[in-house]
Amino acid sequence: MAKQQMNGSRMLIEALHLEGVSVIFGYPGGAVLNVYDEIYKQDYFRHILTRHEQAAVHAADGYARASGNVGVAIITSGPGFTNAVTGIATAFTDSIPLVVISGQVPLTQIGTDAFQEIDAVGISRPCTKHNYLVKSIEELPRILKEAFYIARSGRPGPVLIDLPKDISAQIGEFNYPNSISLASYKPTTKGNAKQIKKLANAILESHNPLFYIGGGAVIANSYDLIKKLLEITQIPSVETLMARGVAQGDSNFLGMLGMHGTYAANMATSECDLLISLGARFDDRVTGKVSEFAKFAKIAHIDIDPSSIGKIINVNYPIVGDLNLVLQELIKELQDKTPAQEVIEARKAWLTKLKKWSNSHPLSYKDCDTNLLKPQWVIEETGKILGENAVIITDVGQHQMWAAQFYPFSTKRQFITSGGLGTMGFGMPATMGVSIALQEMQKENKESESKQKYAINFSGDGGILMNIQELMTCIESNIKTINIILNNGYLGMVKQWQEFFYEKRLSHVKLTQPNFKLLAESFGALGLEAHDKESFREALKEAINSPKVSLINVCVDKDEIVLPMVPGGNPLYKMILE
Repeated sequence: MAKQQMNGSRMLIEALHLEGVSVIFGYPGGAVLNVYDEIYKQDYFRHILTRHEQAAVHAADGYARASGNVGVAIITSGPGFTNAVTGIATAFTDSIPLVVISGQVPLTQIGTDAFQEIDAVGISRPCTKHNYLVKSIEELPRILKEAFYIARSGRPGPVLIDLPKDISAQIGEFNYPNSISLASYKPTTKGNAKQIKKLANAILESHNPLFYIGGGAVIANSYDLIKKLLEITQIPSVETLMARGVAQGDSNFLGMLGMHGTYAANMATSECDLLISLGARFDDRVTGKVSEFAKFAKIAHIDIDPSSIGKIINVNYPIVGDLNLVLQELIKELQDKTPAQEVIEARKAWLTKLKKWSNSHPLSYKDCDTNLLKPQWVIEETGKILGENAVIITDVGQHQMWAAQFYPFSTKRQFITSGGLGTMGFGMPATMGVSIALQEMQKENKESESKQKYAINFSGDGGILMNIQELMTCIESNIKTINIILNNGYLGMVKQWQEFFYEKRLSHVKLTQPNFKLLAESFGALGLEAHDKESFREALKEAINSPKVSLINVCVDKDEIVLPMVPGGNPLYKMILE
């Protein structure tokens, strides 16, 4: 790009344009006034004014998860930044590519306890992939280029740029780099060929193998390669919460594993002799008691992040690399190769055992008459009505687990949730970002309205109130989302733990509630209520047909619990089933 003289704020706008940014989410304030003045002058991208900085980052996060692009948020200094930290940490724990630009007091005032000054770099260090304090106008173009490169490469994550107000006003030369090479940051993308060959041989020799698919498969968009691998090997698979939908539909798929995983998935993990991890990180909600996790198995771990390998579980076949590149090589090694007859017979017995486990304890619930709605039924019915035409976003709690268990996922990037941090309040703003991403993708693909996808947020009556103000953002910016409250009158997951492990002492979990229908209508949104099956079907269809954001308050059974459940500190095979 030709060298041009411009102020720091204009440099930021031009960099966003060159990086292909089409939408940003933000909230103005004193430290970013110069930036917002330049936003006013530009026509490169859309700016969505949220009603809280946390929501701005969650919306950028939802956009990134749905589109695969880098999400961008702009916030002011001090409380603007601290409000955003939860959103940044949410993206960090789930490896979501974001660039967050925070305003900062002028360089000369840093360290003086100036108005709305806070050490954004220090606070964000544990929850960003990298962060910058811009100290001169000359380094700003390089920092902007590096931020996008770091956010989207290797294991993705959020990058913070803390931009002092005086730098945003200074004039300098905008010489934006075409590419970046960082000596201290060179992600390994090609897996070790010898290790891949060893793993292929182990797969061919294994009697009771199992693929363990994690969120990295979604981030890498490895759906088609994993489907091919499952087809040629006929090896069963399990998914983490963050990978829901990747293996769905495969004949040997066993469901989600972990604390609220299926009986078959947890038992298979406990008894397999070879566990092949594809982009998973062995977190505590998956492993249960670590010493008992897959204790009969040799472990293979394929991951782009070398620091994840061996961090929790000792690994026999460590492979660092881009999941797609490694899978391509692994498929080449396995293609047209047949296991020995002894192995084939052993695998038949393995699949028979897995089938028995699946049949003996399937995911189920006791439905009742139409006067008392079960939350699982609401999710299943939504799936029957919308199916592949919905992207499901959740808040955090019981509804999150029920959505993962009971929605019939069938397309890519169809389930979006806060897994690592477990952030209540994530759902509504993330759904805004998802909706915008879906609009963009539909426009790019020139799909007809019959193929329109809907952003559906399942939330609880607790989490929905944490960012309910974003209904106003949806109205103002014409963002259509459908928000379904599974309302049981409690902080349901906390209540469930208190009932199981605290002798039913329900301490501060019953929630006094507003009139959700009237509250939605006060924002200008469509407010709906459902108390039985027919009224839910009617409400959902009305929400689908309405051009506006909608909020459906669904009264569900207050005593329903999430099962199976592995109590904390227990091995996966010790599940509460009823």
